[in-house]
Amino acid sequence: MSNIISVHSFRGGTGKSNLSANISTLMAMRGYRVGVVDTDIASPGIHVLFGINEETMDKALNDYLWGRCDIKECAYDVGESLGLDPGSMFLIPASIKPSEITQLLREGYDPALLNEGFHELSEQFNLDYLVIDTHPGLNEETILSIAISDQLLIILRPDSQDFQGMAVTLDVARRLDVPDKYLVVNKVLQRFDFEQVRREISGTYDCEVLGILPLSEDMIALASSGIFCVNYPEHDLTRRITDIATRLMGTGERV
Repeated sequence: MSNIISVHSFRGGTGKSNLSANISTLMAMRGYRVGVVDTDIASPGIHVLFGINEETMDKALNDYLWGRCDIKECAYDVGESLGLDPGSMFLIPASIKPSEITQLLREGYDPALLNEGFHELSEQFNLDYLVIDTHPGLNEETILSIAISDQLLIILRPDSQDFQGMAVTLDVARRLDVPDKYLVVNKVLQRFDFEQVRREISGTYDCEVLGILPLSEDMIALASSGIFCVNYPEHDLTRRITDIATRLMGTGERV
């Protein structure tokens, strides 16, 4: 079974999907076999970062949850498009068709199917890591993803609402006995003292801050049209995300 990493935020707009896509890509660049699943059914978006659109998306996670196909049929090999070996990285996107989004939200699905699908993906593609881009907030699907995770990465902005939501998520993760729990603070203004931010947040919430990511004009300008670490390999933000990915892979020192 692959190592499952859930990337979560209590609120939207934190940069969760961008972080999921970038750490997944960096892991694949290290030679690991990686799967990425978009379980944000209500507002899917990670597929855009990998260049997949409605025309090229034949099947999606929604089809698997409705019993229309095996989950492996929803997996897109995105490794080669990133300059990696074919079969090194797979994306399982959620549908971006409004009718399918509303139908799934209206009719619901069995969250236990996700757990089965995760195991099937790991076995079928011999994955080393499975990264789950979760739905913001807490619902049955999110709690399941957190519960089966080996590592939980909670991403937040330096904002009081994010702090409060993160505390709730962290409490849930502790009750579920998630082995490794980390925080990443994103979109931090350059004028802030990053080390002070790290000390204050880690001390207040008794959880390791794995990385402090600055608000980047280059990230904003890229506008989700690609993977940041591929487009800007020498960028300071790429270095910081690389440090996070390295820690999640079990090597290296703290950022």
